Amino acid sequence: MIITSFPPIATTDAKVLIVGTMPGIQSLQLQQYYGNPRNHFWKILFTICQEEFTSDYEARKKILLSNQIALWDVLQACERLGSLDSAIAKEEPNDFNGFLYQHSDITHIYFNGQAAAKYFKKYISLERSYTLVTLPSTSPAHAGMSFEGKLSVWQELLENALP
Repeated sequence: MIITSFPPIATTDAKVLIVGTMPGIQSLQLQQYYGNPRNHFWKILFTICQEEFTSDYEARKKILLSNQIALWDVLQACERLGSLDSAIAKEEPNDFNGFLYQHSDITHIYFNGQAAAKYFKKYISLERSYTLVTLPSTSPAHAGMSFEGKLSVWQELLENALP
């Protein structure tokens, strides 16, 4: 089954870009980044940004934008059954050089998990220098690390880049 990713969430003054791999089944059904309620992404971001957690997607997007955080997936399309990154085949990357040209204030790119970093490094040849950091995946499939463990690493590495 061919699936496609969402457009980026970003303002032109974004300083940080968080890159995932490809939306999972629940995210695609809801048409929301990190729509699986078991995914820790939003809880981690709200904690780091010191905001009260909400499941309202429009409020979630506003928190990203007000903290100068952009969000996108490395892949534009792929074939995949299920939600696991390991099932991805025939992948096509998004146009990151075009995106980064339009969002020239971005200095840090954070990968939500090893797969996002792997596909980014496989397909994207950056035209300028960025701080690239791979964070533990917030996916429920990454059950080897607790929420607290993920939060600690994300907080330590991401807080320094936020305005």
